[in-house]
Amino acid sequence: MAIDINAPTFPESVADGTVATWHKKPGDAVKRDELIVDIETDKVVIEVLAEADGVIAEIVKNEGDTVLSNELLGRLNEGAAAAAPAAASAPEAKKDEAPAAAPAAAGDDDQILSPAARKLAEENGISPSSISGTGKGGRVTKEDVVAAVEAKKNAPAAKPAAAATASAPVTAAGDRVEKRVPMTRLRAKVAERLVEAQSNMAMLTTFNEVDMTEVMALRSKYKDLFEKSHNGVRLGFMSFFVKAATEALKRFPAVNASIDGSDIVYHGYADVGVAVSSDRGLVVPVLRNAESMSLAEIENGIATYGKKARDGKLSIDEMTGGTFTITNGGTFGSMMSTPIVNPPQAAILGMHNILQRPMAINGQVVIRPMMYLALSYDHRLIDGKEAVTFLVTIKNLLEDPARLLLDI
Repeated sequence: MAIDINAPTFPESVADGTVATWHKKPGDAVKRDELIVDIETDKVVIEVLAEADGVIAEIVKNEGDTVLSNELLGRLNEGAAAAAPAAASAPEAKKDEAPAAAPAAAGDDDQILSPAARKLAEENGISPSSISGTGKGGRVTKEDVVAAVEAKKNAPAAKPAAAATASAPVTAAGDRVEKRVPMTRLRAKVAERLVEAQSNMAMLTTFNEVDMTEVMALRSKYKDLFEKSHNGVRLGFMSFFVKAATEALKRFPAVNASIDGSDIVYHGYADVGVAVSSDRGLVVPVLRNAESMSLAEIENGIATYGKKARDGKLSIDEMTGGTFTITNGGTFGSMMSTPIVNPPQAAILGMHNILQRPMAINGQVVIRPMMYLALSYDHRLIDGKEAVTFLVTIKNLLEDPARLLLDI
């Protein structure tokens, strides 16, 4: 019996998706709940799994095609898995009879090469049969083609004699090479939202600096005990910043608000988005009700989101919403930046690199670990006084962490 392979039901915030990767091709056997195809949306990659054991009968939507919610992607013949090995034995018999003819089977290229990889190979004049696939089942990925392009570019220097006799055109040493690849949906959405924020907001940034001496001493003193007491959860700096930010948001509700048409929506909770870097780009999962979370719960949530981001397992719900965002460019060595507000939020806090700098303390020059802080905010909603005082509050809480416990 044929079973339709449909795109998942997208949330209201997601209009459509793009077929990212087919992990199976027609004729491949699949098991129930086995990954068949990935659908990339503006926010996450959604995995489509097999509903039953069977064989892929047809692919309707190819890689790169746009799909709507519940749209047909392909078809699966249920219960045909047992026939797949028998069908696969026929090529083996032919291979035994005529082993020399196997490499010349040009038709295999269509089965092992994804459309995106094929297009890149054609643009660079590379024969698909010359590329060794590292993907599942020997599939040639875009990364394989990119590696082949680099190898081709370096071929004249490594093997000039072989390059001279090659039938395919070879890029001469010193030539400038360009590569054109389609923008991912995530990158396109990020670009759209950044332009939207700068076009529709009266966005300003205020700066301050925080002495990290007390936080670093507290972390150094208790990190081992903290990890033992909380089942391996490590104590980092981000939890202190989240805790300080949620306390400051209680005192300055406008920073935790958003504009909806002609209304201002004041949120009685702090859903804090924490920017996380992944292979697909920057993603912002949300810590729900962060104001009521402990340091251990915050650190555990961030660690879980970080792993999910690296594995591409973040769900749309985990990345939807948020009333305030924190981003840490310091992990990449940034000393100072002006983060862009993520609409409809009203503000974003930027952390930066911790550097040892000479500071004047009680009339003496001492070396202290200092970090620049940046708060970008929507001036339509937040006055300059509120923004500056909000950032000073975070500074004061971090420079004297006991205030976080005493609520002062």
